[in-house]
Amino acid sequence: MKILSIVGARPNFMKVAPLHRAFLKHPQIESKIVHTGQHYDSKMSDVFFNQLELPRPDYFLGVGGGSHTQQTAKIMVEFEQVMLAEKPDIVLVVGDVNSTIACAMVAVKEHVPVVHVEAGLRSGDRRMPEEINRIMTDAISDDLFVTENAGIVNLKRESIPDEKVHFVGNVMIDSLVHYREKASQLNLLQELGIESGEYVLVTMHRPSNVDDAEGLKNILAILKDTAARTKVLFPVHPRTLKNIETNGLLAELESINNVTLMEPQGYLEFLHLMANAKLIVTDSGGIQEETTFLKVPCITFRASTERPVTVEMGTNYLQSDLNPASVKELVGAVLDGKSKKGETPPLWDGHAAERIAAILLQKYAK
Repeated sequence: MKILSIVGARPNFMKVAPLHRAFLKHPQIESKIVHTGQHYDSKMSDVFFNQLELPRPDYFLGVGGGSHTQQTAKIMVEFEQVMLAEKPDIVLVVGDVNSTIACAMVAVKEHVPVVHVEAGLRSGDRRMPEEINRIMTDAISDDLFVTENAGIVNLKRESIPDEKVHFVGNVMIDSLVHYREKASQLNLLQELGIESGEYVLVTMHRPSNVDDAEGLKNILAILKDTAARTKVLFPVHPRTLKNIETNGLLAELESINNVTLMEPQGYLEFLHLMANAKLIVTDSGGIQEETTFLKVPCITFRASTERPVTVEMGTNYLQSDLNPASVKELVGAVLDGKSKKGETPPLWDGHAAERIAAILLQKYAK
């Protein structure tokens, strides 16, 4: 049974790594990895592949940037050649990036079963390209592996047959569990001269937050307010840095006392920083889940979340806009110890990939 697993952006690596490990335990499974190159930074991709102990991809499509339409089309054209050469039994896609829907569509047109890991997530905001990718991928997938109960409810609402839906847990948490001990051995905090629990970790990269001057100025105001209370670590995403420079705000950012600007971090380094933070302020999707498992408070700049369990059970707070005054109040409450403690969601136990492998073997092994 040959499985092609698709990675396109860095969060995909953390999801495919435990799946590839689980597949290698079964001689009946031949596991191959296709990297579309949707987000490709040679330095960071190499760091992530090495840290996650992934083999070199069997295929690198090198599609690069472009508009959503251009990127999706390029991936489809290139991946069709891989499909014709490999003739896989299953195409496995994860998450919600353009590579996810592009490769799923090619596989379906070649009559090859598609399995979607992290299915059923819905933000309710169809202006997000990721939301369209999720809905379309789930509609054409043969098996849908769900991380939380909301996913089951969403797929039932969209008339996906129950027998296609499997509640297995969260492969992102599989990676966290697997690498947590390794990450804990890093000397990063010592090198930075800070103590565990004495800083706020900030990440901002979503276009809706960083692509205009007003949003960037609000981010700087939030950084200033937070840094007045405690140390702030800010690994700056390349998109965010470029926009800060374009809008003439770099000098102002660099002048803020108590803020340490950092380059984007490897997976282990960032896991180490998350695990030891007092609070995380972000607009990321996956960080909401990781902080819930780590029981670290998290403020997420999103009007809605496709991962509601992180708010309902976990440590996540949604902040609908970059309002410095309301953020200052919430940050102050968390730093004063008034944050929710959170619980670990069901099946977030480090064994999701093993459950997925068992289901695929039972259904597809010849």
